[in-house]
Amino acid sequence: MSEIEKLLPHREPFLFVDEIVEASKEKITAKRLFTEKDFFFKGHFPEYPVVPGVVLVETMAQSGGAGLRKLGVIEDGGLFFLATVDKVKFRRQVRPGDEVRSEVVNLRISARMIKQQGKAYVGDELAAEAEWMCLISPGEQK
Repeated sequence: MSEIEKLLPHREPFLFVDEIVEASKEKITAKRLFTEKDFFFKGHFPEYPVVPGVVLVETMAQSGGAGLRKLGVIEDGGLFFLATVDKVKFRRQVRPGDEVRSEVVNLRISARMIKQQGKAYVGDELAAEAEWMCLISPGEQK
């Protein structure tokens, strides 16, 4: 099991973080390389493949959650679910072969809620930005 699989409950084909580059209480930086093998390119769009905007938002949210789990803010087995997504803007298309760097800022963290904002970059170009809130659940009780 990879480090990311230990940090996130998501699995292929819906795992959109390859690496946590930095994780602090203030900022989380992560990377994801999108390739032609990603499932959504087959239908979005076959003649001109583009990463769907909702996948970019999910990538940023997964990056933020993985970083917080790495810091021990979210306990092992705890799950986090998107509750709100606000102030979303898409600035640049992301295509197969593009590596996205997510830069996530923690706005508010409590035992049951996380509020973050993030920006997704390809190189130095801003591709997307958003704010979101996740609710934290203790996960499945065994």
